[in-house]
Amino acid sequence: MSLRLILVSASLIALAGCGAPDPAEQASSTTGPGQQASVAPAAGGGVLTVEQIENGVIGAPAAAGSQPAGVTKTAATPTSGSGQTAAPARAAAQGPDAGMVRLQILLDRSPFSPGVIDGLGGENTRQAIAAWREANDMQGDTADAAMLERMIAADTSRVMSEYVLTPADVAGPFSPPAPAELADLARTGVNYTSALERLAERFHMTEALLQGLNPGVDFRSAGQRIVVPAVDNRPLANVARIVVNKAERSARAFDASGKLLAFYPATIGSSERPAPSGTVTVVGVAPEPDYTYDPSRVTYDRGNQKIVIPAGPNNPVGTVWIDLSRDTYGIHGSPDPSKIGKTASNGCVRLTNWDAEQLAAGVKPGVEVRFV
Repeated sequence: MSLRLILVSASLIALAGCGAPDPAEQASSTTGPGQQASVAPAAGGGVLTVEQIENGVIGAPAAAGSQPAGVTKTAATPTSGSGQTAAPARAAAQGPDAGMVRLQILLDRSPFSPGVIDGLGGENTRQAIAAWREANDMQGDTADAAMLERMIAADTSRVMSEYVLTPADVAGPFSPPAPAELADLARTGVNYTSALERLAERFHMTEALLQGLNPGVDFRSAGQRIVVPAVDNRPLANVARIVVNKAERSARAFDASGKLLAFYPATIGSSERPAPSGTVTVVGVAPEPDYTYDPSRVTYDRGNQKIVIPAGPNNPVGTVWIDLSRDTYGIHGSPDPSKIGKTASNGCVRLTNWDAEQLAAGVKPGVEVRFV
C-alpha cells in the first residue's frame, strides 16, 4: 500500500469530526454568511482594466492609473478593535477597488494570504497586512506607501495575466449546488458546479470578480481569453511549527528558526464546538480525502447512518486534510472560500483549498501545532 493510501485511509476516521453543517455563529463580514458580494462597475464607469489594477492605489479612483506605481493612497478608514487604522473595506455597492485587487494578489504571493481575492478588502485582508508588516519589522495594519514599495521591490512581476480556457476547464464533470443532507451530497457529488467556479478557485478569487474582469465571456466555451490574477502556487517548505490563533481566526507557519513563513485566515471552531487548546502534532497529510460521517464516533444531528462522501473540491473538508494527533481534528480545505474567517466550524481549522494545499506541502509528521 502506498504512503498516500495509508494517509488517506488513516484520515477517513479523523474526518468524522469535521465538515458537518456550520454551527450558528455571528459572521464577521460586511455581507451575510455565505453571501457573495456582487461586483459593481468601477468608478468612472466600466469594469476594472488590467492597467488600472497594475497601477492601482487603494481608495483612489479606478481611472487614476497615472499615479506612480508603488504609492498607496488610503481612503478614510475605520479603526480596528486595537485602535489601529485598518485597511479599507469597500461596500459591495461601490465595487472592487483596483488598488485592493493589486494588494491582495501581492499578499497572496508573499504568502500572507488575504483569503479569497475580491477587491473589497475586509478583516482577512487587514490581518494579512498586519502579519506581513510584522514579518518585515513594520508596525501597524495599514497598507501604506512604504509597505507597497517594499512588496514591489521584492516581487516585480505583473499582478495580472492572461489565460485561455482549455477543453479540460469546461468539460466537467460538474455537480449541482450542495444539498443540505449529507446522503444527498454523497449521491450528487462534490465536483465544481461550473467552469466559472473552477477557474475562480484556480486563481484564488471570487466568481463575481472573475466575471467583472471579463464581461461578456462565456465561461462554458474553450478558447475564451480572460484576464486573471497572476497567483503563485509554490508550496511552503520546511514548516517546523504552526500557531492557530482562535481569537484572531488565523494560522501562521514558522520555520525552525522562528521565522514567520506564511499567514492564512481561518475558520476555527465555534462557541458550541470549540477547537482544541494546547499543543498537538501533525500525523500525516491526505490529499483529495474522502469525508466520513460516523455517528458512532461523533454526531451533529445528522442521523444514525454512516455516510462516506467522495473526494472532490466541494467535499466538506475540501481538497486536502492535515491530520492532527487530537482524534477527529485536522487542518483542511473548504468548499466555500468566501466563508473563511467569517463563520464557524465544528472544531477543525478550515482554510481555502489553495491555502490548505500550500501549507500541507510544507509539513511532515511531527510538526508542532499550537492552539492559542
